[in-house]
Amino acid sequence: MMKNTIYAINGPVVKLNATDTFKMLEMVYVGPNKLIGEVISISDKETIIQVYETTQGLKVGDEVYSTGELVSIMLGPGLMGNIYDGVLRPLQTIEKNDGHYIKAGSSLPSLDLDKTYEIEVTAQEGTFLSAGMSYGKLKETKSITHRLMIPPMYEGIVKKIKPSGIYKVRDSIITLETKTGDIDLNLYHIWPIKKPRPVLERLELNTPLITGQRVIDTFFPIAKGGTAAIPGGFGTGKTMLQHQLAKWSDADIIVYIGCGERGNEMTQVLDEFTKLVDPRTNETLMDRTILIANTSNMPVAAREASIYTGLTVAEYYRDMGYHVAIMADSTSRWAEALREISARLEEIPAEEGYPSYLPSRISKFYERAGMMVNQNRSVGSVSIIGAVSPQGADFSEPVTQNTKRFVRAFWALDKNLAYQRHFAAINWNLSYSEYINELSSWYDNTLDPKFLKNRSRLLTILAEENKLLEIASLMGSDVLPDNQKLTIEIGRVIRTGFLQQNAFHKVDTFVPLNKQLKMMDVILYLYDASLKFIEKGKALSMIIKTKLFDDVIQMKYEIDNENLEPLELLKIKIRQTIDQII
Repeated sequence: MMKNTIYAINGPVVKLNATDTFKMLEMVYVGPNKLIGEVISISDKETIIQVYETTQGLKVGDEVYSTGELVSIMLGPGLMGNIYDGVLRPLQTIEKNDGHYIKAGSSLPSLDLDKTYEIEVTAQEGTFLSAGMSYGKLKETKSITHRLMIPPMYEGIVKKIKPSGIYKVRDSIITLETKTGDIDLNLYHIWPIKKPRPVLERLELNTPLITGQRVIDTFFPIAKGGTAAIPGGFGTGKTMLQHQLAKWSDADIIVYIGCGERGNEMTQVLDEFTKLVDPRTNETLMDRTILIANTSNMPVAAREASIYTGLTVAEYYRDMGYHVAIMADSTSRWAEALREISARLEEIPAEEGYPSYLPSRISKFYERAGMMVNQNRSVGSVSIIGAVSPQGADFSEPVTQNTKRFVRAFWALDKNLAYQRHFAAINWNLSYSEYINELSSWYDNTLDPKFLKNRSRLLTILAEENKLLEIASLMGSDVLPDNQKLTIEIGRVIRTGFLQQNAFHKVDTFVPLNKQLKMMDVILYLYDASLKFIEKGKALSMIIKTKLFDDVIQMKYEIDNENLEPLELLKIKIRQTIDQII
């Protein structure tokens, strides 16, 4: 058999005889259609390649071609606002050229190389530019300014640079004199997806990523540059929660990775984000969003690539000084792809058939998050929020347990809450955030020292309510004294009036931190006033009849986010009503 020809095909796994042509993790082209593949194993007996496209039609004897490069993607202006597949092929352009289905071996560039931008040149001839430094900028969308940077592998003196003006993406406007010779730099460059982009320093995570979702911002916050997991069974609202975070979080840029999800969900994201007005910029949300779609009917091997592709795009914009949030939905589908390929490679399986290297792959994914000092001295961050889809909502399965080891915020979704239409269905008894201590100084100095104290009191009440509900379910609530009945009533107020949000309500869909603080103040004011009332020997039922508890629950809808004075008036109403009863 000829050298560099296929002798076995097993789904996305292709085997060749031993050869010294390829190197580990090299990108190759497989067969007559030049399918994109990656070398994943080399031995003295055979070379194994995983193909990121369907291998239908390949046959024994087809040739495999070397590229000499690692699996890489094109980075430059034009990424923003578009939708790509797992190896960054532009799906909208493919649809225009080829129709609704991607043709085998489709090799359209990620960027429109003939698209023109008005570029403001900021560098001068004779100046030294190190890796990451900017030599110009352009308006990529109405919301995002794209900084043209020296790629991480180059540095040198500016030998030539063109004046400000209108240029195509394929154009070179700068010539750099380096130690190895002169280099003309295009507006784009190529970078390997599995190689983290270099930084100068990793910073402490001490600033929260504000999401506008009360259960997250108040109880289980995530820091900018942090990591979070959203585990939950089918129908618990993982995708819906990630949509909310993408819409409302205060990240500058959103990279949404649909990894193995249904195609209609990615269509919904594209449709919604195009129509939704970004509250930060009053432009369309797609102006600062990049979608990477590897749907469930796409080749399984490309799921792994889609995760790393999204990470690399996020790091590219982080290098410009932006705060980027990645929504990965879902990492379980990615793990299932690893399991399928591992089975085809006949590797010894670990727990539940997953490969033994599953923990290391998960850790490599999440460790690329962080708040960084970039090579150009700017500060940017990549925050990773990954959904996990355990079968049967079993959080003890390997993907959830290994994810739990490497993330610091864990938002466990509860099917019972979801079936009660409680959004977000985050179980406050199973969830946690390890960022509280690091963020405490920010809450105290930037917001109000009362914030964390109020949070602690609410969590204590909910924990006590959980115990009392167990007693009440066995013996009935009538046996409880009024102070314990009050704990149950206030627990209901916290659950339905504070933790539960309506994603489709114009006021309740996003709540700023200052309103969250005031809402906690009102709830605790009602609790303290009612407790004093009970201590005077009065019956709790007298307060319940006044509908004060229901009024406090309704404050999330009736009080505007911009005008918080009615919250203070509500406290006055509580005091006056209780005084009248006394």
